[in-house]
Amino acid sequence: MSLLHHGTLTIGGRTVHRLGFGAMSLTGPGVWGPPEDREACVRVLRRAVELGADFIDTADSYGPYVNEEIIREALHPYPEHVTIATKAGFVRTGPGEWHPVGRPAYLRQEVEMSLRRLGVDRLDLLQLHRVDPEVPLEDQVGELKALRDEGKIAAIGLSEVTVAQLEQARRVVEIASVQNRYNLTLRASEDVLDHCEAQGLAFIAYTPIAKGRLAAPGGPVGHVARALGATPAQVSLAWLLARSPALVAIPGTSSLDHLEENMGAAAVSLTPEQVAELSAA
Repeated sequence: MSLLHHGTLTIGGRTVHRLGFGAMSLTGPGVWGPPEDREACVRVLRRAVELGADFIDTADSYGPYVNEEIIREALHPYPEHVTIATKAGFVRTGPGEWHPVGRPAYLRQEVEMSLRRLGVDRLDLLQLHRVDPEVPLEDQVGELKALRDEGKIAAIGLSEVTVAQLEQARRVVEIASVQNRYNLTLRASEDVLDHCEAQGLAFIAYTPIAKGRLAAPGGPVGHVARALGATPAQVSLAWLLARSPALVAIPGTSSLDHLEENMGAAAVSLTPEQVAELSAA
């Protein structure tokens, strides 16, 4: 199995394989508190890198803070080829509770703390986790630009934005990536993906595995999976990777078995007809 099968792309000057790992699952229920089995989470992270995942996505709000600490425990000192992407701008006040906070002073504080928790002098990629509607977007990305200019951030990304917000931010600072929810059954960000591809930006797809009717037994995903001897999750990921060369998929799990299954998508090749069938479903 080789992740090179689906190619690489560059994010902020760093080359990564297009099948990465989303670490959000390595926390407690509701993305709150520590995981039940921290050592198991450490093993999952180390195995993900062994399998070729060189783009690891996290956030200060996962836990909060716990996720970044586990990544440091598992992977520090980080292999030179591994990119650690984190986020700031989303506050956790309880299980499943999220609140955008984009005040410049808060963003600066969280970047400083992420540097400390991850044990680095510069963050490979810092993503504005959500746009705070109470703070001008120019002020939010302007502070990230200042931090980049100080050498504390290598590249800046956005999360859950529209094309208009992306272009508004790009008028202030260079943007390397956008992370939006996107999969075979959730395509509301189709225009953002197409825009990123046209502009040479990376599109990071979170929640990348399709669910619901299309992915149910007897549905189109299952049909293609049976034909290929693959699993529905692998077909979902393979469709994403075939959808655009600008896309990075970041499936996440706390299970070694599921990790192996997800990374096995690197070996799945869809025919043009299968891609068309899934796209039209």
